[in-house]
Amino acid sequence: MRTLAIECATEACSVALFDGSSLAAHDHRELGRGHAERLVPMISALPGKGKAERILVSRGPGSFTGVRIGIAVARALAFAWQAEIKSYPTLALVAAMAIAESNKQRVLSCMSGGHGEWFVQPFDADLNPESRHASLKPDDAASRFDIPLVAGSQAQQMVDLRGTGYAMQFLPDARFALHLPNGLLSADTAPLYGRAPDAKLPGGKAPA
Repeated sequence: MRTLAIECATEACSVALFDGSSLAAHDHRELGRGHAERLVPMISALPGKGKAERILVSRGPGSFTGVRIGIAVARALAFAWQAEIKSYPTLALVAAMAIAESNKQRVLSCMSGGHGEWFVQPFDADLNPESRHASLKPDDAASRFDIPLVAGSQAQQMVDLRGTGYAMQFLPDARFALHLPNGLLSADTAPLYGRAPDAKLPGGKAPA
């Protein structure tokens, strides 16, 4: 079975096509912005225009726009190809990348969030989440977690702030999607935004 993995929940945009468990093709770009314009052409440039029987897509948390673009494209392709679609959490992919490169040990995923906060989540050496993801101010994140290995876009900043541990600084990459265990894949493709919405209704009420 061929699997197409889509990851565009952060500044990076990446796609990977797998034939069974083997990586057939891959494209990873640090765009910052412009995911909507680049994602579909990146998929089309893959062998067979990326067509697969299964699609894996990141559901966040991450960039509001990037998460929605990735899910929208994945849903459209799944409908057109009559493919199975599954989602995965961005922070789990970050942890999977770190564990794959670090001889299996606990890891704290630490990624840029909104309004100066960080998205953080701890995982054990078998990629089991030790708690739910959270959006925290850097000082709060640094005081709450003492896991030595930190991975993600804010890994070095976390280690510097704590004054201990070691960092694996990177953005998530779709070519590691098959490292995720089935237990972290979900048929639910609703976005995970990671923090409450900032928008307020008249009178200061939060939207439903």
